[in-house]
Amino acid sequence: MEETEFDWHTEEEFGASHRGRPGAVLRDGTEPKPVFFDLGSGTHFHETSDWWVYDGHTRTAPQASALRGACACGWRGTTLHPVDWQQVAAEGPEWYDTSGPHADWKQHMTDVEHRSVPVPEDVTALLDQLRERLVVLADDAPLAALRIVAALESTIAETGAVAAHAARADSESWETIATGLGLTESEARTRLHRYARRY
Repeated sequence: MEETEFDWHTEEEFGASHRGRPGAVLRDGTEPKPVFFDLGSGTHFHETSDWWVYDGHTRTAPQASALRGACACGWRGTTLHPVDWQQVAAEGPEWYDTSGPHADWKQHMTDVEHRSVPVPEDVTALLDQLRERLVVLADDAPLAALRIVAALESTIAETGAVAAHAARADSESWETIATGLGLTESEARTRLHRYARRY
């Protein structure tokens, strides 16, 4: 099972579609294959594509020459950021500067946001107010907060089901739906099926 770590996350709205990380790039410009580590159990192998394993110290992990932004949706940054392996060894991979690939991924997320269907400003403002009020109520009047959460769950289930069915009836393709939601096609299908079955 692959256990590659995704360092960068988006708002819950985009789910697992757009988790990001620094991705390793070899000298020939290709992305290396995942590396397998034998954990000694005989049947279980740890599989990873974490950039720092490609330091060239093992036969199965060639040395990466650069990093680029990578996203779970399949997007890969076009800008290559050279890796200084001496600095990685001195600082440790967790402290190595990956701000370049991160900035590229953030731009990718800005592009995803711009392609998705906008949320009306008045609704965004209402959601912000509701979040702030519920945070206070959770401490000051937790039972009232729980009643509100229950009412919201019911409203969300009903509205989600209606919207999911309408989206499928109105849209030409799953690709259109996925782009509008800012998700991968697979994640969009899962989300709409979940909403449609909740009520």
